[in-house]
Amino acid sequence: MRHVRSLRHDRGSAVAEFTMVVGLLTLVVLSVMQLALGLHVRNVLQDAAAEGARYGALAGSSPAAGVDRAQTLIETAIGSDYAQSITAATTTVAGHPALQLTVQAPLPVLGLIGPTTLEVQGSAALETLD
Repeated sequence: MRHVRSLRHDRGSAVAEFTMVVGLLTLVVLSVMQLALGLHVRNVLQDAAAEGARYGALAGSSPAAGVDRAQTLIETAIGSDYAQSITAATTTVAGHPALQLTVQAPLPVLGLIGPTTLEVQGSAALETLD
């Protein structure tokens, strides 16, 4: 019974509790922000690859023009470090000729720095003037 009475008067340290809770909440918020950054980079790369493939597949355009378009979009959105490896190749999709752009970029793990590579592809049907 004496132990229960002593717990009623034990108020704890608000400063210590606040410090521990803020530390954990900061870690959670930073983790969510890093996840959002990684998803943003992936979405920008995917969109640039698809848009570059569409642009390069237009009648009168070339695969090199599609690569340039994708590179410009990536450099504008997230920086030139992510637009270093962009390749174009012609392929077939469902029996139709298509242009496929492949973008390889670092996957951001800590800020915008990342040790691993992220690869995305975009493709579009080749248009002809026939």
